[in-house]
Amino acid sequence: MKIQFWSVGKAHESHVKEGIEMFTKRISHYFPVEWQVIPMPRNAATLNDSDLKIKEGEIILNSLKKEDYLVLLDERGKQMNSEGLAAFLQQRANESEKNIVFLIGGAYGVSGEIFTRANYKWSLSQLVFPHQLVRFILAEQVYRACTIMRNEKYHHS
Repeated sequence: MKIQFWSVGKAHESHVKEGIEMFTKRISHYFPVEWQVIPMPRNAATLNDSDLKIKEGEIILNSLKKEDYLVLLDERGKQMNSEGLAAFLQQRANESEKNIVFLIGGAYGVSGEIFTRANYKWSLSQLVFPHQLVRFILAEQVYRACTIMRNEKYHHS
């Protein structure tokens, strides 16, 4: 199973880049993994929030494969603890999912089409975090889940 992290917006900012790269490298010991930062549409500044979400959604839908398992990070999604995330990843692997895509939408959320397409909606927290921090938390939590799956010592419960 390959893990992909997709995020709409700018490249990783320097204050989180090192941590994201460190956890991404650690995840690669368990699963193939990569980041895709989806640039905002060229005319983003001229679009209202709704039209921007639609444009971003079109870009995302054109990049997704039909068989991709899409996990949308969304404040309206279900929450789970670290052990739950490990069980979730293990279940996807057991079901022979080829590609799991964790999507961090744009600043205004995602279009209805993306919300509908998502196989799972996951909320990291009831709090709202900056996108850059969500990237870091996502990479760390997926790494933590991998260590739980292998019964390694990183996670202390």
